[in-house]
Amino acid sequence: MSRDHLQSAPSGSAEAPYLGLLARDASVEAYEQPVLRARAEGEPADRIAALEEARLLALRVRAELEGRRRREAELSALFETAHDLAGLRDLDAVLQAIVQRARSLLGTDVAYLSLNDPARGDTYMRVTEGSVSARFQQLRLGMGEGLGGLVAQTARPYVTDDYFQDGRFQHTLTIDAGVRDEGLVAILGVPLMLGPHVIGVLFAADRRARVFERGQIALLGSFAALAAAAIDTANLLTETRAALAGLEHANEIIRDRSAVIERASDVHDRLAELVLRGGGVHDVAAAVSQVLAGTVEFTEATAAPAEALEASRAEGHAVRHGSDWIAAVAAGGELLGALVLRGHPGLDPVDQRTFERAAMVTSLLLLARRSAAEAEQRVRGELLDDLLDARDRDPRLLRERASRLQADLDATHVVLAARLDGPAADADEEAAARRRLWSAASHLAATRHGLAAARDGGTVLLLPLGAGDTATDVARRTARHLGTAVHQPVTVGASAPVTDLAGHPETVTAAYAEGRRCLDALHLLGRAGDGAAAEDFGFLGLLLAGERDIAGFVERTIGPVVSYDERRGTELLRTLDAYFEGGMSPARTKDALHVHVNTVAQRLERVGRLLGEDWQTPARALEIQLALRLHRLATPGRH
Repeated sequence: MSRDHLQSAPSGSAEAPYLGLLARDASVEAYEQPVLRARAEGEPADRIAALEEARLLALRVRAELEGRRRREAELSALFETAHDLAGLRDLDAVLQAIVQRARSLLGTDVAYLSLNDPARGDTYMRVTEGSVSARFQQLRLGMGEGLGGLVAQTARPYVTDDYFQDGRFQHTLTIDAGVRDEGLVAILGVPLMLGPHVIGVLFAADRRARVFERGQIALLGSFAALAAAAIDTANLLTETRAALAGLEHANEIIRDRSAVIERASDVHDRLAELVLRGGGVHDVAAAVSQVLAGTVEFTEATAAPAEALEASRAEGHAVRHGSDWIAAVAAGGELLGALVLRGHPGLDPVDQRTFERAAMVTSLLLLARRSAAEAEQRVRGELLDDLLDARDRDPRLLRERASRLQADLDATHVVLAARLDGPAADADEEAAARRRLWSAASHLAATRHGLAAARDGGTVLLLPLGAGDTATDVARRTARHLGTAVHQPVTVGASAPVTDLAGHPETVTAAYAEGRRCLDALHLLGRAGDGAAAEDFGFLGLLLAGERDIAGFVERTIGPVVSYDERRGTELLRTLDAYFEGGMSPARTKDALHVHVNTVAQRLERVGRLLGEDWQTPARALEIQLALRLHRLATPGRH
């Protein structure tokens, strides 16, 4: 029952008693009172039944409202944490905020964060919230001990509803004493990851038995990712500050070289200003170009000289490459790009140091920009997920959310389904390729004022349709763009243009289904790596694009053969495919199927009895071939 329906209910209706309960956000137990009161007053059975039905509907509305408030609170907390991280000044404050928000949103008694200490070979409590035990707050644990040790070893979340009865991890006297002193029973732990390495664990715990839901585990994992990013960013800031301090020390040593000192001081001031006002990598390059009296450019890792770039990353210094200098822009072992100083072969040690510091500041800016971009990508994906699932039907709220992302849901759009088509060596490589596809699609959506989300093993995009463009133009352009970005073929199926998405969000779901059907049609036609819309497939495109009874057509045309195969496990459909592909030649059919020609004749005779003796006439044969193609399109995994 919708809220509008409840609000419009007459005061004497069964729904009326529940309006006040919903308005004041009453407890679940309060919803029993109208029914109990009616029974006590001897109301008729039909009145009581109506009240029961209204109660269930009101509780459903209440649950939906609570779910939305919870999701909004979670998203708001993640936004606030990401904002804290983007303006990181005090690591302790950011980590404390993460732990506080995790405890509040999960509704636990305690939340805490531990970090690994490589020097001592153990792990220690870094931040706690809700803890009352001094012993617990000062725990230091050996590696591999307790639930946290299991999380660190496997790099996976672990949850226990009764810590002391759980034998999956190693119990020790020290840990058990601290946990018992704190009174904890149910504990959830998720890893803090920097690349492939676990640097700590984020926990949420209760002093009573409790089952953590999957969404709560995912939420704590999101906070853990932000905590890891905060720690990584703080480390980079520390390195940058240390580098700048080293530069200042070098200036003192070579005070007699006033020109060099002035240049170093100038670049120091410029880079510091860039960091403070959130400048970009090209601003860094321009600033260093002026100071070093040369041309400095930022380039992607793939465009820089590979050997020189790898040497710079390994040595941690800029290296000569002909008359140029190359400085790797890296963070945490990840190569983000390179700074290239052109036409300046005679670089003195101080200027070389300046160039290297510029590369370090560039890496810091790239990481900060990536954090903001990833947060925006997640928000774009969540809005598109809501449109695809039709979860939020408030047009005003949908438009406001889209407007914050510079998207206009009142414009004409095309829904595109994109899927990778290159071979993958293993599951890890396939997962990495899918992440690259999602990242490239998210970037494309952001630059085109659209939306993108990962779904069904691929990516779905919602892009505005430009003037003079067709759905086919957008699909082909998107396939080329994404294929170039991920360095392997990407196939894209597009829907027909759709409008008024805020007023009718269910339109996006139907359009996505249409785009996926076009995607499957491209695969059936051997056009992997291409883009197309339903309008490109002729008569088959009409079937794909409209609300046609495709299943009914297939059933009427070859339904008896499909049913016969399903009941008896025969291969009449496969035989028909081979028969038509072989030019209706039994000899070529038996070669394709590797069976005796008599077997082919027997199967075709059975087909004739099922479909009628005229099944090989030109008109019937055309319909049967089309039905076979549509049946394969509808059930691609079974052929």
